[in-house]
Amino acid sequence: MRSIWNGAISFGLVSIPIKLVNATESHSISFRQIHLADGGRIRYRKVCELDEQEVATAEIGKAYEDADGTMIPITDEDLASLPLPTAKTIEIVAFVPATEIDPLQMDAAYYLSANGVPAAKPYTLLREALKRSQKVAVAKYALRGRERLGMLRVVDDVIAMHGLLWPDEIRATDGVAPEADVTVRDAELDLADALMATLGEVDMDTLHDDYREAVETLIASKASGEALQPAASDEHGGGKVIDLIAALENSVRAAKEARGEEPEEAEGAPVAKVTSLAGRKKSGGTGAKKKAASTAASTGRKAAAKKTTPGRTPAKKTTARSATKSATKKTTANTTANTAAKTAKSATGTKPAARKTSSKKRASA
Repeated sequence: MRSIWNGAISFGLVSIPIKLVNATESHSISFRQIHLADGGRIRYRKVCELDEQEVATAEIGKAYEDADGTMIPITDEDLASLPLPTAKTIEIVAFVPATEIDPLQMDAAYYLSANGVPAAKPYTLLREALKRSQKVAVAKYALRGRERLGMLRVVDDVIAMHGLLWPDEIRATDGVAPEADVTVRDAELDLADALMATLGEVDMDTLHDDYREAVETLIASKASGEALQPAASDEHGGGKVIDLIAALENSVRAAKEARGEEPEEAEGAPVAKVTSLAGRKKSGGTGAKKKAASTAASTGRKAAAKKTTPGRTPAKKTTARSATKSATKKTTANTTANTAAKTAKSATGTKPAARKTSSKKRASA
């Protein structure tokens, strides 16, 4: 691999000559700008605004624009003469646990290669010291005209350096978190934990860029003149209400099925449904009515079954009970008639006609 920077690691009084090599590469597909009318390539030319002439790269330098618009030329020699100890040196300033480095600070990654045979011994010493201490080295270095912050760690048998943003380059989180107060129930957290456990770990080497593959397929189809069928898009409408518990349970079930495991079906487990707000109100009332009707029907069936269950009492006892019930009914009927007659008398001041007829019949007899 081609080195992009040559210098040394300053480790106390130890100096380790190294070469800096890019540790990452981009596989993104690049597009060119074209003229839609004729397909001609659109190019950018560097033109001097004073004489309106195109300028070659060798004739282009750097300058700082002052507040009044004045250009102050800055040459590479000017930058090289700065009293900067890290101009050609990666200066280690501390060794700290890796947990003290905020991942938000991480930037580009590089491999540090020992530059020459004499550098092998101190290079290996620093690598093994980092391994045994289980720490990372925080360092300063200069690259592309500015001083930077870096973190050195061991990857396999190589010392890698991650460029770090300066702490004041990390924005605060003000106004990013949800403003509304949200309460998360323990049941929801338990389901989230179950989903995390079901998804488990992943082999990072198996992950790939699906979008890039789709773009490559599109380009190949266009180049061969074939028509590419568009993929079906998921339609997600607004104003929907999602049952979070049911969605989590379904996610756990789907994750287990994807891994070839048998999902555990909980009794009466809800199924996640997405319904509109208006539809939810209507269906809620209808569901309540259906539930009440179902409960009433079930109660009626139980009562009917209880009445039609044959008794185990002997025949004589059943007859005696029937006679007792008949006598009780007659007594109750007489009592009710007498009560009704008394009520009518007190209301009208006259005796009931039925009672007079009964007295005449007794007299004639």
